[in-house]
Amino acid sequence: MAFALWLVALVLLPWWLGLPLLLGIVAVLLVGAERLQPFNATLRLALRWGLPGVVLAFKRWLGDDALAWTIAAVAALAAFTLLAGLEAWLDRGLRREAARAPGANAPMPEWPEMALAPLRVGGIVELLPAQWLTLDESADSVLDDGRGCCLRYRRERGFAGYVFDDGTRIEAPPGRLSISPGGRWLALEAKPGVLLWDRDLRQPHRLRRCHLCGWHDESPWLQGSDAGMPLPLRDALRRERVG
Repeated sequence: MAFALWLVALVLLPWWLGLPLLLGIVAVLLVGAERLQPFNATLRLALRWGLPGVVLAFKRWLGDDALAWTIAAVAALAAFTLLAGLEAWLDRGLRREAARAPGANAPMPEWPEMALAPLRVGGIVELLPAQWLTLDESADSVLDDGRGCCLRYRRERGFAGYVFDDGTRIEAPPGRLSISPGGRWLALEAKPGVLLWDRDLRQPHRLRRCHLCGWHDESPWLQGSDAGMPLPLRDALRRERVG
């Protein structure tokens, strides 16, 4: 609904005002600032919905004769070709990952081989449900971190967040949290979505369109708002990036 309103707004605006807005979005996507990574999917959707709006505004400015329709059609074709090129450029990393994946370059078997091959059944993924807990700022409010140490919530000058006994500090507001069975992952509810902290790599993952549904092999599995099948973190991050 929000993107439909964005399209209508760009149709009503003069095209020379709407076009700089879209060019600004393109610049942000190309720069790829780290702090803007969680918003990439939203920016790309805004670009996809906004481009038809600017084209229609351009057509409205040209008029209603045959020449205006022809110029608008050519402009739309050029604009959507550039958009497709931009999308391909932004997704270049995903293609490299797919190319490096095991078996990516293996030849596809012929149909007779596929028909005669024995049926292979994949392993069953049994998710351990996430246990959501809370911490407050009191000194006696502690949780087992899954590795024999403790997790606390501290608020001090210049910092408010979660602190592990090993010195790891995660700045975040108080809320519900879940720790993986082996203690590698800390999941924090961060509406919308969830914040995941990998303690081994000391790396955060912010997902705005997914929520944690459980753990498998000491890894988080997530589910989108569309209530689809749970996905491992790698697939959920890919889905988050491409929108």
